[in-house]
Amino acid sequence: MNNLVKYLGVLILSLTVMSCNNEKKTATEKETVDTIAVQQAPIKSILSAEEQANMSPDEIIGRLKKGNENFVSNNLTQRDHSSQRREAMIGQYPKAIVLSCVDSRVPVEDVFDLGIGDIFVARVAGNIENADIVGSMEFATAVAGSKVVIVMGHTACGAVKHAIDKTDAASMEMGALQNLLNEIQPSVNATEKNGEISSKNEEFLTNVIHKNAKITVEDIRKASPKMAQLEDEGKIKIVAAVYNMATGKVAFL
Repeated sequence: MNNLVKYLGVLILSLTVMSCNNEKKTATEKETVDTIAVQQAPIKSILSAEEQANMSPDEIIGRLKKGNENFVSNNLTQRDHSSQRREAMIGQYPKAIVLSCVDSRVPVEDVFDLGIGDIFVARVAGNIENADIVGSMEFATAVAGSKVVIVMGHTACGAVKHAIDKTDAASMEMGALQNLLNEIQPSVNATEKNGEISSKNEEFLTNVIHKNAKITVEDIRKASPKMAQLEDEGKIKIVAAVYNMATGKVAFL
């Protein structure tokens, strides 16, 4: 009889401990789920004028680098585009303007893990500047308050390839394309020659792509005294970068 009483006592105690542990486990699991839900809640707001004003050019570049890390690791921020679109109707305060090639394989906003209202994007084959592009950059910086200008080339750029190979677009009745390729030619000429002068020479091609982004930055400074002044005053930065299509990584030059 005494043994039976002891057995029942141990059984009741064990069941009580198990119940408490299950309750703690359930509470912990709920807390974990709630935490994940909070972390994954889509962003509904857009960049405000105050947030734009309080960021320095270096801080913005740092955030863009972190955003690119998110892109590379396939960990893009969740956004409520419907809410952001409605909020953006009030105004826009982008932190930067990116001049990119038109290449469809370079999704600029995704590359930096950005959404509606975060950046201006200008696109032209070979990411070269012209009067309209520079005017757009002046609007972005001097008028709309953006603090970083990025000229972003990319690996395996078709426009640069054709410039290197001296494709005769004019003979194919594409005079405008010929003019564009001519704009890239100074970068080809300024790149150190090592081996075959051909787009098949991958090292030379890569070097021209880097040189083209850097020369475009220099040309933007020459074409816009206003932006050159803002940069001298430390209010903006004009930088070159190259996007690696194989890795998704953006290298700031």
